[in-house]
Amino acid sequence: MSLTREDIKGIATLARLSLTPEEEIRYAEQLSGVLSYIDMLNEVNTDGVEPTTQVMGLTNVVREDTAILSDENVRTKIISLFPKSEKNMLSVPRVFEDQ
Repeated sequence: MSLTREDIKGIATLARLSLTPEEEIRYAEQLSGVLSYIDMLNEVNTDGVEPTTQVMGLTNVVREDTAILSDENVRTKIISLFPKSEKNMLSVPRVFEDQ
């Protein structure tokens, strides 16, 4: 797969990177080489190979995510200490901006 400078500019924009024209050319060449190498995986015959997520026999040791009701006084105090709340919920700044 061959990437153009325009492809690199688009990727840089998404990553919020400022690249010089020389870097755009260099990264186009380098990333094209990496993607070509990855394309070789398409040549591997995987017929009959079961998908795996891990091969060490590990099991999930994470506890169940269960809701636990807190004392109403504690909840009210926490909400009152938070900079901004709305309808008894904590309000936080957006993580993603609308485009």
